[in-house]
Parts: sequence; structure tokens; C-alpha cells
Amino acid sequence: MRSSPSSTIVIATRESRLALWQAEHVQALLAQRGHSVELLGMTTRGDQILDRSLSKVGGKGLFVKELEAALEDGRADIAVHSLKDVPMDLPYGFVLACVLEREDPRDAFVSPHYASLDALPQGAVVGTSSLRRSVLLKALRPDLDIQPLRGNLDTRLRKLDEGQFAAIVLAAAGLKRLGLADRIRDVFTQDRMLPAAGQGALGIEVRSDRADLLALLAPLAHQQTTLATAAERAVSRAMGGSCSMPLAAHAHWADGALQLRAAWGDQDREGALVRAEVAGPVDGPAAAEALGLRVAEALQAGGARKAG
Repeated sequence: MRSSPSSTIVIATRESRLALWQAEHVQALLAQRGHSVELLGMTTRGDQILDRSLSKVGGKGLFVKELEAALEDGRADIAVHSLKDVPMDLPYGFVLACVLEREDPRDAFVSPHYASLDALPQGAVVGTSSLRRSVLLKALRPDLDIQPLRGNLDTRLRKLDEGQFAAIVLAAAGLKRLGLADRIRDVFTQDRMLPAAGQGALGIEVRSDRADLLALLAPLAHQQTTLATAAERAVSRAMGGSCSMPLAAHAHWADGALQLRAAWGDQDREGALVRAEVAGPVDGPAAAEALGLRVAEALQAGGARKAG
């Protein structure tokens, strides 16, 4: 088991094109600081199970578990994740070492024939496997036929181009990172479609006993993104959120304060949304957590139900 710094840092990563981009991005940042870095590509259960929605087969943690096993047994030192895929509570012995500066957190409308969601014809088929996106899309266009869409980003685009969908909704960040921004026909304002907690941000996970890595990775952390995503994740944690709950949470800085918004969808009552918003000064993780708890309480006061 690796318990002290070696000459080379090994990054555990999924093998999708986007995951590799993310790992290579961290590799480059560390190389700029004089570190030798290698990648350990892995296929996770989340990558293998493509015929069922994540909410039915164990959630987004399926993308993380194999990477954590590689950290545990010493095959790798760090794991790079899309933060929105990271469970709100990590297993004992693991910690998020840092959160990097966020890319565009918004959702993107992608279609070969239609310029926007409003331009879609009645009953058009739209692909997404996100319950959050499904309920928000239904609130905007109750007539649409929302169908599940699994697979990595390239697979989703291929299914769209084959004509299986009139449009699909993807994270803008992934498209931009892979040089596919020209596929974006429209970007949803946050008033129309609030992002998922952590969307657009990258998180680096390590074993909690690796003080050497915690110190080494600290310069990569982006403080404003770290606090904003901590508040977002606090909402989800307080609500018992996972990919089986249609929950959105997004925070942004304005006039020196953190403004945190959240939306919860009722799967039993199509189009029913509960929204909450709180703003306040946030100077550290405890204040970010407290802001998230206030928003979760406001959601519940408005009728949102905790998981479990």
C-alpha cells in the first residue's frame, strides 16, 4: 500500500474521452509544478451498465467505487472525478483533497435540427437520464417525450445523430472541454434549468491518511468554487440527495455574498417544483454548509420531501 510520496503520482481515471481529458488536465497542472504523473485507466460499473438508469442500479457512485479501490490497494494515489458524480458522503478513509476552478455549470441544448427547447415540435423525443433534467424539462414543456439516454458523451451524441432523439440535454462543461462547443445550440439560463450540485467542477479524491498528497494538491484548489460547491452539496446531503432524487442546487458569488438556489421536483406530480433561494456571507466550509442547510430547510418548508 502506497503511504508515502513516490517519484510518480498515479491518477486513477475512467477511460471515457471526457474522463481522460479531466485526468490529463490534472496531470498537466501537476507537471507544471514539477511532478511526474501517470494515468491508470479503468472501466467502472457505471460505464458497463448502460441499459438501465443510474437511479435503478446504484447511483453515480458506480463511477467512483473502482477508482476508490485502486486508491485503497495502492495502485493509484489520486482519483479525478466530475464533482457532480461524487456521492455526498464518501466512504470512511477517503476525502476530497481539492476542488478545481469550475467550468460553465449550465446545461446545454443539443440538436441537429432545432435551435432551442421552445422550437421543438409537440411531443418531440428528448434524451436525458438525469431525473433533475427530466423534471425541469417537463416543467418547461409538459408535452415532450423524455426518454432515457445513457453512455459516455460521444455515445450520446451518436444516438442523437442517428435520429433516436430530436434533442438531448448535456452539461455544457463536458462539451466545451472536448472542443465540442459548436454542438451546443442553446444554453439554459439558470432561471429555466438549475444545474446539479457540483456541475462543471472537478474534484480530486485521495485516501484521508495521505497527508503528503493533501499538501501537494492544496495549490490546485479554487477557493470560490470550493465554497460554492460545498454549499450545493450540503443541500443535497441534507435532502438525502442522489441520482434517484430530482434535485438541483447551484451557488454563485455576487457582491461578496454567496447566492444559493435549489429546486426539487415531485415525480408523483408532474411539473410540480419547489424552489428556494438564500444568500449570505461565506468565509469558510462551516458557513457554506450552514447556507446549504438553510436552503434545504426552505425546500422542506415548501413541501419538498427528504429521501428515505
